[in-house]
Amino acid sequence: MAGLALAQGGTVLCLHGGQAQPTAPLPRVLLSGQPAIGQTTTYTVAGCPFTLPSGTPSPCVTATWVVAAVRVRSGGIPLVLQDSSAVCVPNGTGLTVAFPGQARVTAS
Repeated sequence: MAGLALAQGGTVLCLHGGQAQPTAPLPRVLLSGQPAIGQTTTYTVAGCPFTLPSGTPSPCVTATWVVAAVRVRSGGIPLVLQDSSAVCVPNGTGLTVAFPGQARVTAS
């Protein structure tokens, strides 16, 4: 897996279109002047419209990254890449990186 590394200014959405924001990026590494995102960075999700088939709302609230870079780390924490995978709570769907926030740093 190789791809662009995710920066704090990147556009990240849940699979239902809710906007996801990082809670604590990695301040030691800057990508285009913005902190990098590590695998331990939790995301909060706002505006997720997901409902169960019964009609009960079950929006994405938070998300954690489960797959990140294998070879590139910051402070021992793997960096999140454009094609990394995350799992949302409480419904178990994922996040998608629409734009990584920078276009220079590629990692694997």
